[in-house]
Amino acid sequence: MVTLSSREQRFSPSWSPRTCPLPAIAVAGVGPVALALARRVLATEDVALARWSGVAGPGVLVLLGDTESLPWVDGAVYLGRDVAAPSLLLPCTLAPDVAPALLERALVARAHAGTPLAVLPRSMHLVPVGAARPVSPDTLRVWLEKQGAAP
Repeated sequence: MVTLSSREQRFSPSWSPRTCPLPAIAVAGVGPVALALARRVLATEDVALARWSGVAGPGVLVLLGDTESLPWVDGAVYLGRDVAAPSLLLPCTLAPDVAPALLERALVARAHAGTPLAVLPRSMHLVPVGAARPVSPDTLRVWLEKQGAAP
C-alpha cells in the first residue's frame, strides 16, 4: 500500500463531483469503515462471498465484484474504472482535476506496484488490487483479529 503524499514528494490532486458516476466494480474501506465492511461481509451468505475477491492491508480492505453484489457500508468508497485510466480504480462519484490518463501515469510510476490500483483520495491510499483473491471467511476473521477487532 502506498500513500499519495510523503515527505519526499507531495502529490494530491483535487477531486470534484463527477457529472456521470462510474459503475461500481469495487468497494473500499479504511479504518473503522474497513472493519464494518469486513463484518458486513462475514454476515453474508456463502453465495455472495463466492462473487467477490479482495485485498487487505493494515487498516484497509478492498472488495471487487459485480456492481449489484457489492455490500453497502456507510462511509465506504465505491470504485469504478474510467476508460481513460484503465489501470486505476477511481471513486465512482469523484473526478480528479487532472486528466485521468496523466493521473494514471503518475500514480502507477509512484506506486511501484502491480495494477490495477485502487485510489482512495480521502485517506490518500493507493492499494494494488491485482493480487486480489477469492474472499475467505477464515482469512477475513484473521485479518479482523490482526486489526484488534473481534469478528
